[in-house]
Amino acid sequence: MRDQPYAFLALFALVAVAIPLALLGVARLWFHVFQPAKPGAEKNAVYECGVKPTGDSWIQFKAHYYLYGILFLVFDVEVLFLLPFAVVFSGLPAGALFAMLVFILLLAEGLVWAWARGHLEWK
Repeated sequence: MRDQPYAFLALFALVAVAIPLALLGVARLWFHVFQPAKPGAEKNAVYECGVKPTGDSWIQFKAHYYLYGILFLVFDVEVLFLLPFAVVFSGLPAGALFAMLVFILLLAEGLVWAWARGHLEWK
């Protein structure tokens, strides 16, 4: 091994490629042994929560539901950014306090914008 300094790396690369290939081969063999011979109509049927599908799967959703979710995520995550500042509030310099004030004002501006446009009203 001392004469070939890269022999260990070559062996390592060989093992790193051989193990996943061997596992893929075992998975393929397992698939061919235990796969049902002919998938039938029951196997290919759509199944969701035990209810047989009826009607068209293309349903139009109102965009307001997505907007409620996005607004919730925005304000929920933004409030999490306030937590580290609240923990060390007394030890913050004036610059950090000013930055947090700007952050809160931008957050309030987003809330006022959503409220003024009527996005917070349940329709």
